[in-house]
Amino acid sequence: MADVSRRIVLLGAATMTAAAAAPADQRAWDFGFEAIEEGPLPLAQFRGRVLLVTNTASFCGYTYQYKALEALHALYEPKGLTVVGVPSQDFNQESDSNGKVKTFCEATFGVRFPMAGLTHVRGAQAHPFYAWVRAVKDWEPSWNFNKVLVARDGTIAGLFPATDEPDGPKLRRALTVALDATA
Repeated sequence: MADVSRRIVLLGAATMTAAAAAPADQRAWDFGFEAIEEGPLPLAQFRGRVLLVTNTASFCGYTYQYKALEALHALYEPKGLTVVGVPSQDFNQESDSNGKVKTFCEATFGVRFPMAGLTHVRGAQAHPFYAWVRAVKDWEPSWNFNKVLVARDGTIAGLFPATDEPDGPKLRRALTVALDATA
């Protein structure tokens, strides 16, 4: 338990430092998450692809969106899309462990897209990726299943609330534009 508390304190300190130093000229590729399976999940591995980074939760009214996110990932992955799920307890609607989240997502929705471990997505403890989005776009997730569309060049191509469905026309149009662009 002490090791977990130590990791949380160190991660929080690193996050606050990174948030304060998040220059607008950074790209999504400059950030990485801890993978849900543990170990690194560097966004740099997706350089040149379009990302749809979505903060998720297992017990939210929008949890059904996992199905559409997985369908988008499967349909557009060959064209250059990677969906990245970022489970967060910031809205008090997520399980308390990465293992529970992973099992739920895979068993219930067949999720195969990459997922981060439990992550803060807003406020002073926001992960550096989300602190960067806030610094560049003055935006942070207002609820679960908010989506950040990242262009092939690593810039932010769009921001979508939970009410913009993954398979809805607004997000589909933005994905089409992003996928058709070159890095």
